[in-house]
Amino acid sequence: MDVKVNWKGGLSFDGTTGSGYTLPLGASPVVGGADDGFRPMELMAISLAGCTGMDVISILQKKREQVTRFDVQVHAERTEKHPKVFTSVAVDFHVSGHNISEDALLRSIELSAEIYCPAQGMLKQVVPIEIRYYIYEERGDGERSLVKSGTYEPANT
Repeated sequence: MDVKVNWKGGLSFDGTTGSGYTLPLGASPVVGGADDGFRPMELMAISLAGCTGMDVISILQKKREQVTRFDVQVHAERTEKHPKVFTSVAVDFHVSGHNISEDALLRSIELSAEIYCPAQGMLKQVVPIEIRYYIYEERGDGERSLVKSGTYEPANT
């Protein structure tokens, strides 16, 4: 994999990937930036959410779960002092649909966490990651009701 960033001036860059996509990178005005792009550490959190999210929804679809809405939220705590690394990470899966199987969701989360997601595989080597899930039943009126929530615990802990 190859990526590069091109400096646009100040603390502004365009990041380009080998697949041809470009995204803006920037910094807060507090540190001299123009507030014109993603912060690099935000991208690390997005990478985790996207990586594990793609795994889990793909597996749920293969299991023929009737998912109508799927969101992955990541909250990362950081140190106050430089290099301001992550000190803890929480990943929340919000799955809405019809009769979603808790067992199917847990297995999908397990496969992502333990086998498929390289972002999670790398990050969990250096920071604790808590994984929580919320299952909602989709109602006909566009609303949803929480039916189950819990925390994924790896088998080896």
